[in-house]
Amino acid sequence: MNCKEKASKIKALVFDIDGVLTNGQIGYCGSEEVKFFDVKDGHGIKLAKRAGYIVGAISGRSGQANRKRAEELGLDFLYEGKKKKGEAFDAFLVEFNLKGEECLFIGDDVIDIPIFRKVGISVAVADAPPYVAELCDFTTKLPGGRGAVREVIDWILKENGQWDELMKIYFAV
Repeated sequence: MNCKEKASKIKALVFDIDGVLTNGQIGYCGSEEVKFFDVKDGHGIKLAKRAGYIVGAISGRSGQANRKRAEELGLDFLYEGKKKKGEAFDAFLVEFNLKGEECLFIGDDVIDIPIFRKVGISVAVADAPPYVAELCDFTTKLPGGRGAVREVIDWILKENGQWDELMKIYFAV
C-alpha cells in the first residue's frame, strides 16, 4: 500500500515531544525546565484539529512545559513519562477506539521504534539518526522543533483533500 492509500485511513496524529515538537534541547531556569516549541508546528496542529483529526503526544519525559503546550494547543491527549511508548500507544488506541493503521506517528529516536511498528504511517524528523529514519515510511525535510510537524500536517491535509478548504479563510479576497 502506498502512502496516499495509507493517508486516506489516518484519523489520528501522534507526536513525540522532545526532538519532534521541540528541538530536543532542555534548559533549566532555577528548578523549572525550559523548552522551545515552534509556532508553525502549533498552527499546523490547530489546522489538523479543525480538519477533524485526533491529535496528541506520547512523551518519555514529564514536565510542566509539555502540559502547558498541550493545553494551549487543545491536544486531545498527552501521555507523559512513558518509557515504554509502545504500551502507551496501545492504551491510546483503546481509549480512542482506533486501530494502529488509522494513526500517523512522528518520532526521532530509538524509544519511538515500538510505535513506528504499529502505525499506518511512520515519520522520522530530518535530524533523527539514520538507523531510526530507515524504519519509517518517510523522513521530513525539516528537523524536529523547527517545522517538521507542520511539514507532515500540511502533507496529510493535502493528501486527503482538506487543504484548500482550510486555507479559504487565509486566502479569501
